[in-house]
Amino acid sequence: MKVFSHVCLPALVMTTALGGIAAISAAPSTSAMAAQPPSAPARETRPTGTLDASARQDVVASLSQALRDRYIFPDVGERAAARISAALKAGAYDGLADRTAFVQRLDADVRAIAKDKHLNILSPGGGPPPRRVAMPADEEGITRADKLAGNIGYIEIVGFPPPQAFKPVADRAMSALQGSRGLIIDVRRNGGGSPEGVAYLVSYLVKQSVPLSTIISRTPKTQEFTRQTFSSTPTPVSFADIPVYVLTSKDTFSGGEDFAYTVQALKRATIIGEVTGGGANPTGPVDLGHGVIATIPFGRSENPITKANWEGRGVQPDVSVAASDGLEVALRRAGTRPAKEIAAASVERVFAPRTTALPGYETAMRQLIAGYMSGAPDYSIMTPKFADQTRRDLPRLNAELMPLGALRSVRFRRPMMGGGEFLLQFANGSRMMPIVLDEDGKIVAALPPIPAPPEQ
Repeated sequence: MKVFSHVCLPALVMTTALGGIAAISAAPSTSAMAAQPPSAPARETRPTGTLDASARQDVVASLSQALRDRYIFPDVGERAAARISAALKAGAYDGLADRTAFVQRLDADVRAIAKDKHLNILSPGGGPPPRRVAMPADEEGITRADKLAGNIGYIEIVGFPPPQAFKPVADRAMSALQGSRGLIIDVRRNGGGSPEGVAYLVSYLVKQSVPLSTIISRTPKTQEFTRQTFSSTPTPVSFADIPVYVLTSKDTFSGGEDFAYTVQALKRATIIGEVTGGGANPTGPVDLGHGVIATIPFGRSENPITKANWEGRGVQPDVSVAASDGLEVALRRAGTRPAKEIAAASVERVFAPRTTALPGYETAMRQLIAGYMSGAPDYSIMTPKFADQTRRDLPRLNAELMPLGALRSVRFRRPMMGGGEFLLQFANGSRMMPIVLDEDGKIVAALPPIPAPPEQ
């Protein structure tokens, strides 16, 4: 599985039985689902507010090696690695004991060479960057679907999770729009996701077995590359014969751009809005130690029609208007009553994110937390792969949770990755934690608990 993702902090990394390494943002959308060839196991070095000279040297050495070994464009990776190695040797980082300041300078130095919006040096302990746009509640990337006046369908998609999470929810939302004479797909707030998820949504708009995109990936530590082509697949309903309008903004990024670019190249939609962000290179996390993470693109997208992608340029709209005017323009083009906001345009909302936990989830969460805190988890409630991960992580999880005291309550917060995220209230604080069960009710994946926002 490859990924397009806009990584928001605090970013967390987990190994799942769903495949590969998954990076899931703590932000309120499921728009950053990431997978790539596994990197080295997470280091034990704990994040601190400062980095001494030895730690800075270690981070630069690890990043230089990762750029040389993994970056999709080997020559660019070599030049970026040479730049930061030379800067270290010249003493450019000597005055940057503060970890956040050091990471920001390192990120700027790498960007000066690579100019790749998916290549980031991050410090989870440094605090999250400003949110680009306000994000609504979603279920596996879908916020709502509505029937509008004139029998026009509308759906907003803010992220593309992997198919095992995205497909059943997309099927539910799109099936509710069956019979529409036109369709508006809103990706103005879409920050990315998996190419498989993108391809599945495009499949609703075209015939079966149409080649949609190819991901060209570098084999780590080599100059060799592999190709994976994504094609349209069967869907329960089809919109292949009706007009489609896609709304974009400057915040549409990565997988959101992939969707817009693909349907535009296929001449299956009119793109209305703003030029998009311009990030086309699938990425994944690499732990550099000392509380520093890099997201390094290991692939690039290639469209089968244009033989190119939107990297650095963005998707150019067919109708260029301010993002805030996109819906109104789309409605006029569809020949129905115009409105600037979906709440005013909606005749009937036919899909909303679920607000309750799936059966068995709260019980599984309570059992998992009890096991973490006792130091003796019940491994029979886990899949073998997740059980192995838990054994490795147990000392750290136990040490982090014990100071919080007794677990007072468990409350469902939102859907995530086909499962759910919960708010955990302890005697001495609160945490958020997502969990995923398989069809047999066993825990297949979970992220470590993270501090809950103050409003929680």
